[in-house]
Amino acid sequence: MTDGGPVVVAVDEQSDVVIDLARWQTLGRDALVSCGVDAGELNLLFVDEAEMTLLNREHMGEDRPTDVLSFPLDAADPDGSALGDILLGDMLLGDIVVCPAYAARQAGDHAGERGHSGTVDDELALLIVHGVLHVLGHDHAEPAETTAMQAEEQRLLDRHHRAGRHA
Repeated sequence: MTDGGPVVVAVDEQSDVVIDLARWQTLGRDALVSCGVDAGELNLLFVDEAEMTLLNREHMGEDRPTDVLSFPLDAADPDGSALGDILLGDMLLGDIVVCPAYAARQAGDHAGERGHSGTVDDELALLIVHGVLHVLGHDHAEPAETTAMQAEEQRLLDRHHRAGRHA
């Protein structure tokens, strides 16, 4: 079933946007591997705006939908730093929840930013990679963290999403 690397379980619980689960599963797995993760499980869930609003209210205190929420579980070193090269074994890494309808509405706003073409495809890829990085302990609360996280997003998107787009 797998070659021993990380496993991404993807589930589509919405009907607003057609989702290619296998494609986004592969992007999540490739991003994990590129970040040095060689085992563990990540859940990737696509939900509608009503469900995302409930999750955002419950976990972030915001009574509105959002594009992506990440729920890291066992993904940080004991000192709180990002994973790096830790072997994760059969650990559950966490959950990423994406709202495709929200992503579709905001995709055009990102056109021209750091390689983003303004498509729903590019927006979903960005959100999945962003979610993976959060699960792995990255953050963007401070300017230096934002810069580092955005650089890593671009590296992963260039390698696993944009590569071959214009080939």
